[in-house]
Amino acid sequence: MLLIVSLLQAVAALGLLTSSGSTVWPLFVFQGVISAFAAFVKPAIDAGVPNLARDSTELRTANALFGSTWGVMLAVGAAVGGVFSEAFGRRTAFVANAVSFVIAMLLIALVRRPMQEAHHADRPAMRPIADMAEAVRYARQDHVVLALIASKSTFAIGAGTVSQLPVLATSVFGWNDGGTGMLLAARGVGAGLGPLIASRFTQGSLSRVLRICGLAGVVFSACYLVAAWSPVIYLAAVVIAIGHLGGGSQWTLSTYGLQLRTPDHIRGRVMAGDFAIVTLVMSITGLGAGVMSELVGVRWTITAFASAAAVAGFVYIAATRPLVQQLATEEAAADATTSV
Repeated sequence: MLLIVSLLQAVAALGLLTSSGSTVWPLFVFQGVISAFAAFVKPAIDAGVPNLARDSTELRTANALFGSTWGVMLAVGAAVGGVFSEAFGRRTAFVANAVSFVIAMLLIALVRRPMQEAHHADRPAMRPIADMAEAVRYARQDHVVLALIASKSTFAIGAGTVSQLPVLATSVFGWNDGGTGMLLAARGVGAGLGPLIASRFTQGSLSRVLRICGLAGVVFSACYLVAAWSPVIYLAAVVIAIGHLGGGSQWTLSTYGLQLRTPDHIRGRVMAGDFAIVTLVMSITGLGAGVMSELVGVRWTITAFASAAAVAGFVYIAATRPLVQQLATEEAAADATTSV
């Protein structure tokens, strides 16, 4: 499936070449196709990585690298694309984008180990609604899985603040594209370093994963509250980077926890459900933040959404405390048995 999706994304990227000054609609259509297919890629990779990793340590490292790579993409990807487009032209940039999908397809083809256990590979054809319902039932039965899915949602509640970074840079601090780039780069730096740092503290422990996820959500919210009322853009950039240390950690560790907790036969559906829920919440909060910013201004908009995320974070910490204690007790007992 990943090979087919990458190929279709390459074709859609070439479709961008059909746009012109008088015909803009192909840009929206083909970019929408690329984004829609991307929704297949992440859950599939997240579900397959545990079958490629040789042990829990390698799985933890792989997730840290995935999260860090995504952060680096945020920090430098757009900048590199802009420079490339300026140097070689927009149409050449579209072709280069298509080539990148082909390269991704070839790299995926080099993976020889199965990404799904053999006795689950012959599942019947996809049943989107039934499969999603099965994933929901599984999450309701396993409260650890439910808590891990809820973790991303607490982050997504505050994600509307991220959409306001360009507005903050221009309307509050009076900068142009340079200010927007600075804040977005700060976001990328934090999102890149967060998974690498947080992964060192988990050691395959689900109790630690849940504990760090809760704390990371509060850090993210607090930093955006400071950024909203910062007197200068440089302070805002610093606290945004720190905030996304938490945001990047929460996103990556919740995925890592789901990989540890869910069996292979249900993992893909759980990952898809997790991604669908967080994407829906982020879409709603991003739209809401845009509307609210027009009404009350960007500072109060960021304050409102960051405060809502902070409340959600504290509720999450309180709600998961018994679960964290239970997991910690089980892990301690397992360690004691192993040492004997």
